[in-house]
Amino acid sequence: MFEHIAELAIRRSRLILVVAVVAVVAVALMGVLGTGAFGKLLGGGYDDPASSSTRAGKVIDAKFGGETNLVLLVRASEGRVDAPAAQQRARALVTDLRKNQNLENVISYWDTAAPDLLSKDGREAMVLAHVKGDDTERGENAKSVIDAYTGPYEGALTVQAGGGAAVTSEMGTQAGEDLVLAEGIAVPLTLILLLLVFGSVVSALLPLAIGTIAIVGTFAELFVLGSVTDVSVFAINLTTALGLGLGIDYALLMVSRFREQLAAGASVDDAVRRTVSTAGRTVAFSAATVAAALGALLVFPQYFLRSFGYAGIGVVAIAALSTLFVMPALFVVLGHRVNSGRLPWANRGQGRSDTRTPFWGRLAGTVMRRPALTALPVLAVLLLAASPLLGIIFGTPDERVLPDDAVSRQVSTVLREKFNGSDDAALHVVIDQPVSKAPLESYAVELSGLKGVVRVETSTGTYAGGRSTATDPGNTALGRPDAQQINVVSGLPPKSGEAQSLVEEVRAVAPPAGSRPLVGGVDAALVDSKASIADRLPLAVALVALTTFLLLFLFTGSVVQPLRALLLNMISLGATLGVMTWIFQDGHLSSLLGFTAQPMEVSMTVLMFCIAFALSMDYEVFVTSRIKELHDLGEDNESAVTNGLGHTGRIVTAAACLLAVSFFAFGTAELSFMQMFGLGSGLAVLIDAVAVRGILVPAAMRLLGRHAWYAPGFLRTFHGRFGLSEGGPAQEPTAELATGSPNVKDSTHV
Repeated sequence: MFEHIAELAIRRSRLILVVAVVAVVAVALMGVLGTGAFGKLLGGGYDDPASSSTRAGKVIDAKFGGETNLVLLVRASEGRVDAPAAQQRARALVTDLRKNQNLENVISYWDTAAPDLLSKDGREAMVLAHVKGDDTERGENAKSVIDAYTGPYEGALTVQAGGGAAVTSEMGTQAGEDLVLAEGIAVPLTLILLLLVFGSVVSALLPLAIGTIAIVGTFAELFVLGSVTDVSVFAINLTTALGLGLGIDYALLMVSRFREQLAAGASVDDAVRRTVSTAGRTVAFSAATVAAALGALLVFPQYFLRSFGYAGIGVVAIAALSTLFVMPALFVVLGHRVNSGRLPWANRGQGRSDTRTPFWGRLAGTVMRRPALTALPVLAVLLLAASPLLGIIFGTPDERVLPDDAVSRQVSTVLREKFNGSDDAALHVVIDQPVSKAPLESYAVELSGLKGVVRVETSTGTYAGGRSTATDPGNTALGRPDAQQINVVSGLPPKSGEAQSLVEEVRAVAPPAGSRPLVGGVDAALVDSKASIADRLPLAVALVALTTFLLLFLFTGSVVQPLRALLLNMISLGATLGVMTWIFQDGHLSSLLGFTAQPMEVSMTVLMFCIAFALSMDYEVFVTSRIKELHDLGEDNESAVTNGLGHTGRIVTAAACLLAVSFFAFGTAELSFMQMFGLGSGLAVLIDAVAVRGILVPAAMRLLGRHAWYAPGFLRTFHGRFGLSEGGPAQEPTAELATGSPNVKDSTHV
């Protein structure tokens, strides 16, 4: 297959390039690069659509005007908000809000005189509302309402917006700003690093071309998928980081190999053939391992996670395909001009046939001679870095992921500090069938007696401390002939351990006979989301491990190598996640990075695990392929590892640094969970490239000895027929390899 690709590139190079350019331009003109893709994507997506909390929300939307997801905090410019002048203007505001077609279920202090909607000092009061629409429409509708009604009002009032809809709206806006800033940092730095690595302007631009195609193509994919299913807007961030990084990774291999072949005296056509048959095969195999790891995200019901699976698989496939087809065509057209624009420092070493890097070879040799002495300190540091995982706590995004000056976050702080519980954070119990008054009252009384509950609101009255509040006749809007809604308002911090325990306690209370209540609200959604991910996580991990094992077996012919790779990758990932827990949950470096410590975002932690694992497999293939080739040529285990790392060490490190830049750029994000994703993914790449590939791999190979390549006889036979290697299906060494022809990952400059 790869020989055919090379011949196609040689015969039809200009046609391939024209098709590629036309496709990129067409996608841009369709608006995918502007608002097209963004307009199809959604905010949110953290909840399981089949969970009790999600179903409760749907019943409330259908029968009770929707859950409260917008809180307008109204503050009097002078005095109290219930003073006559302030009341008059506040009532006018509420009247305007009820006329707004994007809102329903508008409730205010001035209508109900409910003391819980008035702050303790009387300076602020709440207007509660439900913003209509699905996740996309709700964000747009919330922004429209916020823009229209917040700020100074009638000179006597100031209005600020909070609640879930406001938080989601601000998160979407902030994500776009973070993306622009991150790419503004990553692209120039990447270009500088490429110039340093290649020493040639033309060679440095080629990987950027592949990265651009990967990003644009994946935007088109997300545009199409967003038209038929739910896709998270945050998939855009992964697309840009991974597209740029993997495009550069794969192109780096191809460009390095092509330049090496030219330096060895090959013709342009022969250099293309050899490059595609070796580096192209490695790119295809590496892409398969990365895509398999990212495919595990598709098993989760939350579309936030599935969206990263869509984006990740798409960007890997497009980066690999463009590398296999577009890059060889560029080589044919450019020929020796691939080295054009050579920079002064690049002259040294050009034309070398032996491109081993002494440092990496010496390091591997030292480790192989003293594996325990060199590996144990590294292993101890990685295990120490992983130790914070013992105290990890999971959560979902809320207003605390926003910067301190975000309005919706400031409103949440005021509600928590100045009000006696907030309906915005209440548990909403829904009974989707008729319920008599007496059983409903008995159920509400029992709920109101639970620890932490401030009050329970029903259509029959308000209850507190295990008894009825006689002065409150109840909210008739909470009752229908065929359904009842019960609001359980607590004074507990939202998403705290106590608040999550209260969800379980509410669900454990015996309901009215014959009924099956659904419990919703932000705390219930968190409990259900964690349970849903925990239920699917073993399947996701099993799929990742199984596909990785099978692919690495096909590549190496050994059953030990996949196990060794899985074990070392888990240690590396544990260290990365432990460091992120130490920083973002425990709060270390919070003042430097400007975030608020909080539980680890459960979806982002799972995502970071899959991304980091996938990328570690990328470098596993790069390194193992060279070691395997040398081993097949007859070198002993120690020599194969030492020489293999000598050939691949620098290029893997260069690729890792370039990829890490793309991720580290998101460390500048204002959204703390995007900071965590960027810093964690970048750190994982560097740990894997340096500590694992440079030290732990040679140490493990030395300790395993000849057993490193063990496979049962029947599997050796299977691999002999169907296995893959950098040179093609498993086979005896070719004459070209026997003469020491350099490997795909070598480079005349890298």
